Amino acid sequence: MKKILVTVVLGVAATAAAQTAAQPAQPPQGQAAQGQPATGTPAPAAAAQAPVIKDPAEYNAYMGAIQQKDPTAQISGLEAYLTQYPNSVMKVAALQTLMQDYQQTNNQQKTIDTATKLVAADPTNERAIFLLAYIDRLKAQGGDPNAKQDLADARKYGQMGLDGLSKFTKPDGTSDADFQKMKDQMTGVFNAAIGISAITDKDYDTARKDLRAAVESSPDFQKDFSVVYPLALAYAGPTPADPKTPPDPINAIWFAARASVVAPTPQYQQQIEKYAKGLYIKYHGGDDGWADVLAQAKANPLPPAGFAIKPAPSPAEQAHAMVVATPPDKMDFATWEFVLTNGSKDDQDTVWNAIKGKAVQMQGKVIQATATEFDIAGSSDDIDSNKADITLTFEDKVPLKLIPKAGASLDFQGEPASYTPSPFMMTMEKGKLLKAAAPPAKAPVHHKPAAQ
Repeated sequence: MKKILVTVVLGVAATAAAQTAAQPAQPPQGQAAQGQPATGTPAPAAAAQAPVIKDPAEYNAYMGAIQQKDPTAQISGLEAYLTQYPNSVMKVAALQTLMQDYQQTNNQQKTIDTATKLVAADPTNERAIFLLAYIDRLKAQGGDPNAKQDLADARKYGQMGLDGLSKFTKPDGTSDADFQKMKDQMTGVFNAAIGISAITDKDYDTARKDLRAAVESSPDFQKDFSVVYPLALAYAGPTPADPKTPPDPINAIWFAARASVVAPTPQYQQQIEKYAKGLYIKYHGGDDGWADVLAQAKANPLPPAGFAIKPAPSPAEQAHAMVVATPPDKMDFATWEFVLTNGSKDDQDTVWNAIKGKAVQMQGKVIQATATEFDIAGSSDDIDSNKADITLTFEDKVPLKLIPKAGASLDFQGEPASYTPSPFMMTMEKGKLLKAAAPPAKAPVHHKPAAQ
């Protein structure tokens, strides 16, 4: 994961080094510098605009350091130079080159320290801000003990970088196309730093905006699991759901599927694909069409125009489909309960008018019982929850020896007389016991349809 944008960082930093390698203007005429003749020849226009080191000794110290070809030797020379001349006009240029040297020698801590000094000396230095935003974000995601502070710093540098990017000038010798690519990569780094920090702070709106901007900024981020997967989590929203930040299921499903494609290991790929498929089934109501969504995510880094997923039918739509598919007198009790709880008024009336006052024979679980009234669980869900959904009343008292114990399975008959939809309870009159109560029995046969 940490290697995904290393070439990007090195590329931008290398461009910085190319600029900082420019030599300062020579000391005034007559003051010969080491290796430089005092000819008095006018400097070219570009050199005339460079900072002027007036002290020949300082000039020689700087040139002796900057002209070293070996990064280690250059580091030693520049560190000594900055210690001896802490307020030099070449301080920013020296720190930029030193930052690049430390990066080339894989000294991350010194790279960070030098970049921090560089930003302190030049708060508009996009190259140093870029490196700090990038490294701090990756340190935090890599499990650094100081991850909280890393993320705070990453967010700070990310915002500084975005604010200053419009003033970032094209380095000499860089084509327009390469400069645009460089700015796109830097934009992605800045947005990713802000977005990862935001999702950690449970600021889902900011996380969605900035992580999406990072993914859209360049192809590098479209295959960066450390950005794509957090973007999916940002769209999925907090758990439990927060009405202030409602989930965006379409984008959550897409970027979770995409994250499974770019995950760094087969194990991660399987885990994230399972998560993405779960989001899909929850939203769509089934796994039909999932294979097509996953195939699209493999082929496209971003959702294609018009991408959509059909949501699962609402409980009212499910209830209507049940009424259309099955006559009420052929439905089981759990289906009656579902329609009478979730259906439209017309669908409720269709079912109720068909069953009201009609003798019904069924099996249930006794919750509690008296000589004149039994509380019974009739649907599978309510049996499992030990919750009554039927009140069965008797015209004559039930003999004491026939009154079942709580938990017993019971075959009975009754006539639906009234119901309340929420919480659901149906009252049945003219109750009859069809056989003696038995001990808790087999799994019930009445299954309540699951509302999507």
